Amino acid sequence: MESKHNCFTVGLTGGIASGKSTVSDIFAELGCPIIDADIIAREVVEPKTEGLKQLVETFGTSILSSQNQLDRKKLRQIVFNDEEKRTQLNSTLHPLIGKEIANRVKQVKQSYCVVVIPLLCESSNYQWLDRILVVDVSEDTQIQRLTARDNITKELAVKMLASQCNRKQRLQIADDVINNEQDKSKLKDLIVTLDKLYKQLAIGNKKEPGINSGSGL
Repeated sequence: MESKHNCFTVGLTGGIASGKSTVSDIFAELGCPIIDADIIAREVVEPKTEGLKQLVETFGTSILSSQNQLDRKKLRQIVFNDEEKRTQLNSTLHPLIGKEIANRVKQVKQSYCVVVIPLLCESSNYQWLDRILVVDVSEDTQIQRLTARDNITKELAVKMLASQCNRKQRLQIADDVINNEQDKSKLKDLIVTLDKLYKQLAIGNKKEPGINSGSGL
């Protein structure tokens, strides 16, 4: 993905069920433009898109619903336990998603934007970002939230965590860390502080040290 963009770009990432959406929603309330890779990932495989056409060529028509839409459940079943097929899926979608993210970053008029990229650590393609913000919670918290949110077994939740970078790996790429096991009022106060920091960095006022609200590691 190209690194040429006009606004200061913050990559927001974190493990599954860490609360990335909660954090991005608060940034949005403060007027920050949000570009969400998950939303774009859905858009690039809508009916009649090049993305959906490529997926059908790779995985066959069995991944389509009766309305010729992508059946995500069927696709998940195909790729979840097959690393080769998961790699095929990623190699198909990631370039399309990356291109669309780049297009949207270029259109931002504000001084900075937040790009939500759940699998940023796994991609190793983050040199184009100006700053990386990691939303951090313990693995126990992830499992508790995931089983409650998605109504799945603990065993499946553990498998889903294992398919991603671990907590330590995510923290290693972070410039700033949000501990998302605190109450929402404290969380908002921290994000207000980060918002001010990123606006300062965007206009080049000064080089600021990272903010870490406590990872527990």
